[in-house]
Order: sequence, then structure tokens, then C-alpha cells
Amino acid sequence: MEIIESIEDIRLQNPPEEEFTSAHLTWTKYGTSEHHDDVALIPYDRVDSFIIGECSIAECPTRFHIEKGKKRDRGSLTSYENDEYLEYRLYWCSFGPENYGEGGEILPSRRYRINTRNRAARPQSMRGCTCHFIVKRLYARPSAALLIYNDRRQHVNKSGFVCHGPLDRDAIGPGAKTVPYICDEIQQQTMALIYLGIPEENILQNHIESVQRYCGSNSKVTMSASEYVRKMGLIIRRSTHELDLDDQVSIKLWVEKNKKSTFIYQDASDTDSFILGIQTEWQLQQMIRFGHHSLMAADSTFGIKKLKYPLCTLLVFDSRHHALPVAWVITRSFAKQDVSKWMKALVDRARSVDSAWNINGFMIDDAAAEVDPIREIFCCPVLFSLWRVRRSWLRNVIKKCYNIEVQREMFKRLGRIVYSIWGGVDSVDVMEEFIQDFVDQTSFMKYFKACWVPKIEMWLTTMRSLPLASQEACGAIEGYHLKLKHILYDDSHLGSLQRVDWLVHKLNTELHPSYWFDRYADDIDSFQSVKADYIASSSWHRASQIPESAVIFDDKDRLFAKVISQKDPSQTHIVWNPGSDFSLCDCSWSLQGNLCKHVIKVNMVCSNNGRDNQPSMSFQSFRSIILSLWQKPMDDSVALDQSLAWANQMLNQVQRSVELDSSNGVSNIVKKLPLKWTAKKGRTSIGHPSSVLGLPAHLKRSSRSVPMKRNGQKKRLTMLS
Repeated sequence: MEIIESIEDIRLQNPPEEEFTSAHLTWTKYGTSEHHDDVALIPYDRVDSFIIGECSIAECPTRFHIEKGKKRDRGSLTSYENDEYLEYRLYWCSFGPENYGEGGEILPSRRYRINTRNRAARPQSMRGCTCHFIVKRLYARPSAALLIYNDRRQHVNKSGFVCHGPLDRDAIGPGAKTVPYICDEIQQQTMALIYLGIPEENILQNHIESVQRYCGSNSKVTMSASEYVRKMGLIIRRSTHELDLDDQVSIKLWVEKNKKSTFIYQDASDTDSFILGIQTEWQLQQMIRFGHHSLMAADSTFGIKKLKYPLCTLLVFDSRHHALPVAWVITRSFAKQDVSKWMKALVDRARSVDSAWNINGFMIDDAAAEVDPIREIFCCPVLFSLWRVRRSWLRNVIKKCYNIEVQREMFKRLGRIVYSIWGGVDSVDVMEEFIQDFVDQTSFMKYFKACWVPKIEMWLTTMRSLPLASQEACGAIEGYHLKLKHILYDDSHLGSLQRVDWLVHKLNTELHPSYWFDRYADDIDSFQSVKADYIASSSWHRASQIPESAVIFDDKDRLFAKVISQKDPSQTHIVWNPGSDFSLCDCSWSLQGNLCKHVIKVNMVCSNNGRDNQPSMSFQSFRSIILSLWQKPMDDSVALDQSLAWANQMLNQVQRSVELDSSNGVSNIVKKLPLKWTAKKGRTSIGHPSSVLGLPAHLKRSSRSVPMKRNGQKKRLTMLS
């Protein structure tokens, strides 16, 4: 836009509306190239109409107060410029400039008087609004007023966010005293229901019931709750991921607004890589609740080919053994120093709440992942999950090979490459034999040689050196991965994949509410349909619902097993290579590359019935570790003692876990625990435990006199000192 340097070149505007706003005016850049403002020239007698119109904007209703004013007498200047003022007034939104909100700054004492009559109703209403304008009554033209707007963005704070009005979720207005108490749990529940598309009538009813638990039942509570739900729905419907056209600026604005949900942020520069760590307060609570003395896993490098920055998700296993996302890290750097940086920030945040928080193991799914930061920061063993390898091989076998029998045999032989780690044969020889036998499958071999042959040794070495995770854990991580993929790779949003603010928006508005609502429905035993879907979302759980009688083996060679469908007994599914982690089922879920319930159930039956099948890879890895401890030299007595102590501790934990999973209830296990005799504590009259245990009645009076005498001695000593 052209910059005007003279007031005489600015057109006088007089809108026909009785009350008009800045939107009704055409604004001009006035000043120099170094400094210029948006200005408009109007008749001086229309200034009040402009101020009333600015106060009545529906999106941000407010009042303006005179923050600063000056005045000159006519004839006081002998020489003057065209923009000199006769009267000067700085009008500021009454929700600023101070900020009494969280993290706000209070301005120092002013040297001039302000018009307190037009201030907001309460000091707490001041939210740091930067909306202000200047009205100059021109000295050369007293009938004209020059309006100056330094920034015409409507009612935002220094961070660029709307800070009051219907579009501000943290707004505090004159009626704040009558607003019912809304805790974080109620707010999160209402937002999750709105994000998930639940009808507003159901959301309102549920919200009112939740609020009435704290505030009781009355008409004001109901009215305020209804207004709150309407306001939250308006905010969410109008929210967008693009806070700025520049993605880098947009994500900075998001971080500034959501400091509580950001545990680390490092902007990209010539020396530093971009790192954004997201964890809401609810996710922090779940990480402390389910991660303490338990396992944590990583779904790493998601979207490495499609997203601007890959996404790494940190998971814990909840009470149902489902993978629950407790943190997201968006970065392209996998360097040790960067991984250590965000891991340390995450652990420090958890231990700031619970200083004793610690995990028992960390699962990785990428052979190239840095292991040293995990061991140094989390101070726990590292496990390896095979779900990514299995899924990648199965998907490409089905996609690139069209013969069903060839698919079954190829997937079985691929599993043999991994099983060769504990089979006493050379993995390279097994792989070369596989390539020679299936050389005619050109499409798959081209993929296998390009993607896996150069790095197969690295993956096999990692599997050999680290303990392997079980199928239940692999299935849980895969389940989360599929849900994440379904939400993010929606066709309607494919054009936004290269924006970080879009990714952050999707995680916080769709994925996070979904998991929060699942856990909420399960914890309070409500929303039964949601709870049922959540429980059944695990392949392991669905497999446990299949009776063993529904599994029929091929009695001759045991090459396959049939699983009778529970919904339609006339339908069966065939599982080839039963008992192996590389089993293949003919159901649609398995043919998409996923670990299905039929494969898991057949492997369960093979393990329980002791059939002549090779053990699972996680068990073979466990046995290999135990044997390596047993093979310690006898003359190294200290190392042997330490190894045996560690092995015995681990064996006891495994036995207790197996016993707990296989029992019908905790009470059966508690009955087997050794008895611990303790003295019965007495009670004093004020409810505190007495120091005298089980004394006869005739001695109780004398026993009370002892502490009273000591108290008297203490009082006398105090007076003497």
C-alpha cells in the first residue's frame, strides 16, 4: 500500500451509519517508510459515533477509557504542521493495557490520572488487551479528527491471541463472581465431547450434572452452564490451526498460548534443530499413574515421508494394557544430544510432580534409535519391539505378491531369518537362501534389497542384543499407530501435511480428546458404548474372548489352524504357520498387515497346550538372557552373585505377573502371602494413635499422666530459657 506523507492528501470520510466501526472506514498508511500508521480522517462531531461502534462489535464487546489526554488552546502555536493536534486523546480497551491474568504483567504506577468510570467492572477483568487508537483534533482543521490505529487486529494480547469476549476461552467478565466452579476435569470432559461431535443437548445435560456436584442445583448454575457450553462450542467451531500464514510464526504463537502443554520448544536455526514436545496436564497425570514402575514405549518416526517433521509418540500401558499416548515429540533430529535434551525435559517434568517416579523398561521400535540417552536418563533396561518389522514385511508381501500360497511361504521364511538369531545358524545364509528361492518375485525383491538388505545386520544385531517385547505389547503399539494414521491421513487435510501447526491442532483436538474420553468412560464406568468399544480396541483382548474350543489344528502336519468365528459359526479363518510370531491369517484385518486376534489366539493355545511349536521370540530372547547369566565363570564370584541375585529378582517378578494374570482375583493371591503380625494400635480421644498399646483398664489412667507431666516440664524449661 502506498504511504501518504501529507494530511492534505487524505480523504475525509463520513459513513452514513448512525454508529460505525473501523471496518466501515478506508484506512491509509501515513508517515514515512521507516515509521507509519493506519489513519483515517472523519468529522470531529462523529468521533463519539465511532467510539460507540467500536465498543459494540459482537465478537469483542468492550468499553474504551482515555488512557492519556492533551489539549492546546487555539492560537497558542505561531507555526505548526498539518498533523499538529488541538486535542489529543489515547483511547484504550478497558481490558488493558495491564494484565491481571495468569502470567500477566502489571504496569508501574502512572504519573497521570485515568478515567476510572469507563474501566472494566473489576480489576481482574484486565487481560492485557493491546487494542487502542488515537483521536487527534487537528489544529489546522478543528472540524476534522484524525484517527490513528497502530495495530488494527481486534482485541488481542501481546502474543497475538484474542484475550476477551466470546472467542476467548479464558475470558473473565463482570459476571465472573456468578460463574459456577468448573474444574479442569469438567472443562476437559466438555471440550472432548464437543470435539468428538456429540450433540449439544447431550453435552449440556452432562455438563450441568457435573457442575451441580460442586455448586448445587439452581437456575443461575443451569443458566451459566448453558452459556459456558455454548461459548466453548463457538470457540471450538471457529478455531483454526493457522494462527499465522507463516507456519513457523504460527507454531510460536501456539507455544506462547499453550505453555502448560509444552515441555520443550527449540526453534530451528543454523545450529539447532526444531524440537517441539507436547504434553497436556492430563497426559502428565497418566504418565505418572501408569508409567511408574511399569513400561514406556515409543512409536517413533511416524510420517517421516509425508509430514514436515516426523512425529514420535511416547506411550504407557494403562489398566487394560492399551497403549496410551502421554507425550508427543515433533522433530527431524535423532542426534544423541537432541534426544537427550527432550528426554531430560520430559523426565524432569514428571519428577517435579513425583520425585520418586521411575519406569522399569523402555521399548523402542527402531534399530537406529539412540539407546544411551534412555539408559542414562530413564535409568532402566531397553527392550525392542518387532511390530514395525513384522508389519512392514507383511504389508509388502501381500501388496507385491499376488499368489496366496507364495505369500504364506514368503512370510514364513522371512520369520525364519529372525528366528535364526537363536537357532544356531547364520542369519546371512538364511537370508541369501530366501532371496534365491523367491528370485522370481521381482517386485518384492526389489523392495527388500533396497530397503532391508543394507541394514538387515543392524536390525538383527539389535534384536540379538536387546530383550524382545511380547505380542501383547506389539499389538497395543500397533493399535495406537493405526488410530493415529487414521486421524492424521484424512483426505480432506492432505494439503496441510507440511504444516506443523496443523499437526499440533489435530493431535490436541481429535486424538487427545478421543483417548481422554475412553479413559474417562472406563474410570467412572459410564458411557457404556464408548467403554465397550475402548475395551475391544485391543487385538489381545478380542483374542482372549475366543474360547479354546474354537481353535482346531491340522492333526496331520500342523501346518495351519482353523478358528471358528463367534459371530457366524459357519465361517472359519485359517492361520498358517501357527505358534510363530510370523503367522499369517486369511482375515481382512491380517491381510492389511495387522496383527489380528486369530493369530494371537492360536499362539495362545499353542503356548498353553505345550504343542510341538517353537516358542515365541520374546520367550527365546528371555531364555537367552537367563542362560547368558548362568554361564558366568565360577571363579568370578562377585559377578556370579550379582547375576544370580538379579535373575532371581526378575524370576520372582515374572512368576507374580503370570500368577496374577492367570488367577480369577487378587484375593486368591493375597491368601497365599505370608502373614505379618503387627500390634493393634489404640485410639486416643482426639483420634490420634496412642503410644500405649493394649493396656489394662486400671493402668490407662496412670499412663495418661506421663505425657502430661512431660509437657509441664517442657513449659517450665521454656519459661526459664
